[in-house]
Amino acid sequence: MPQIIELPERPYVGVRGTITMTTFGVVGDRIAGIIGWLAERGHHPADAPFFRYEEIDMAGDRLVVQAGVPVAVPVEGEGDLFAAVLPAGRYVTESHHGHPDQLFGVIESVLTWVEEQGLTLDATEKDGTEHWGCRLELYKTNPLEEPDLNNWDIDLQFRLS
Repeated sequence: MPQIIELPERPYVGVRGTITMTTFGVVGDRIAGIIGWLAERGHHPADAPFFRYEEIDMAGDRLVVQAGVPVAVPVEGEGDLFAAVLPAGRYVTESHHGHPDQLFGVIESVLTWVEEQGLTLDATEKDGTEHWGCRLELYKTNPLEEPDLNNWDIDLQFRLS
């Protein structure tokens, strides 16, 4: 069952891309490079890498997504890597153990739960596109240690308004 948690601001370094459901790797494949870039500068991830969904247009198969790596202290970006902060606030969170392809059902159940609880998400809809203040998928499993996607742990965090 989803839970509501309070989270502080969290600095990160990320990259943004406009993708489709089949071109997710354009953004996702950048995470290892961001971690390496940080390591070269003496920084290490402060938490799990994540995808941050900014815009979702399922009918048009268009998503604006960031791949990000949290850091303990703000780090200046370089090139297409940028420094940003996940906003503080109340988040609905749910954990998933299994293949990322199974997230759709988990997300649907979280959204249904939010509606049943009478909560409001930090999101708006315009012309068929969802615009999210902060919607995250945090990938808790290191793929180098566990290559079987069926054994991955993923946390969802959706900011409430």
